[in-house]
Amino acid sequence: MTMTRQDTDVVWALHGLADSRASVRLRAALAAGTAPDPGLVEALVERCAVEPEFFVRDMLTWALTRHPVSLTLPALLRELGAQRAQARSQALHTLSKIGDPRGWPAITPALLADADDEVARSAWRAAVVLVPEGEETALARELATQLGRGGRETQRSLSQALVALGEAVVPVLDAAASAGGPGARAHALATRRLLRDPDAGFAWAIEEAKRVVALGGAPQDG
Repeated sequence: MTMTRQDTDVVWALHGLADSRASVRLRAALAAGTAPDPGLVEALVERCAVEPEFFVRDMLTWALTRHPVSLTLPALLRELGAQRAQARSQALHTLSKIGDPRGWPAITPALLADADDEVARSAWRAAVVLVPEGEETALARELATQLGRGGRETQRSLSQALVALGEAVVPVLDAAASAGGPGARAHALATRRLLRDPDAGFAWAIEEAKRVVALGGAPQDG
């Protein structure tokens, strides 16, 4: 059987995605997105789970967004149950880029509270993109359970997700700022500050919030 030019391109891309050289994998991912083919979807998803280079992973995600959602969505949803943290994280990241609302039911409380920080951060970002209208407050309550978690970048990511939900988070943040441990309270206060003053910057907001909590007070909005 004679191979067509398209078949040859698919074979080259499949081999390229597995190449030991990052530059070759990058070109293969670019080619896969430039000329989408159903035969590449599974390979692209599988490569996302193990690809060590950020810039190649970014290109893999772009390539997947160029394929029909009817093919990519089922493959990505399967990855959310994978043991490998990177598989879950990259699948969530790609779902956020695709933005199809059918991905929303898969953003479970377990993923939002995943033990791996990168997975949780990807879940937070995907959740605020996919949340249906009217469910913002419920999502804010779920996200608020993670206040005070992790280091500076993890906390920054959570604050950004909460701020993206808008005014729906205000009562949730107010409740969190008056309950729980010092870390969660400070994080809630810092997030509330960022909601009111997006230019404040997270580093300043969290340090100011920690000072306020240590002094036993609460900042005044204004």
